[in-house]
Amino acid sequence: MDSKTIEQAKQMAKELLDSDKSGHGMDHSERVLNLSLKFAENQPANADVVALIALLHDVDDYKLFGDESAKNLTNAKNILASCGVDENVKNQVVDGIKTIGYSKRLQGITPTTIEAKIVSDADMCDAMGIIGMLRSYQYNISHGGQFFDRNIFPVLNMSGEEYKSKSIGTSVTHMFKTQRLYVDRTWPRRSNQET
Repeated sequence: MDSKTIEQAKQMAKELLDSDKSGHGMDHSERVLNLSLKFAENQPANADVVALIALLHDVDDYKLFGDESAKNLTNAKNILASCGVDENVKNQVVDGIKTIGYSKRLQGITPTTIEAKIVSDADMCDAMGIIGMLRSYQYNISHGGQFFDRNIFPVLNMSGEEYKSKSIGTSVTHMFKTQRLYVDRTWPRRSNQET
């Protein structure tokens, strides 16, 4: 695939995401893209598939485009078709996107291909640290939420449906939930003998 195809997909994603103020905009997708490509350098991964998954992983996010778009990946499929992406690559990208995201991870849906795993890891990295805190704050405030309330505590064993139902929370409680989920589900656990 030539670089013009990736650039065209990037421009189309930018048209959809650039005005977002909830922490899921093009700046997030570009950070995920750059980190994903770094991760892919030392892996037996198709860099084009990695790039397309990273660029398009939020173009159908239910929080931005609704459940129907998220279920059908309408925007991602339209972008891939408009860019003339090969059917085999298109299927890999769509299948990868279906497995990436916090609410999917809560439902036990995780990536199976190396390309999707790379993008998922990069997406999780962007949800941690100061960038993750700022994104959580940005999203919560844009939806009328609070940054902190000393009477609201994180729900640590939340299901995907509970998360999507917009249960009561603050930016701070969301940070606790995401950090715990990502660490608990991605890092190997040590046995009692190792600790």
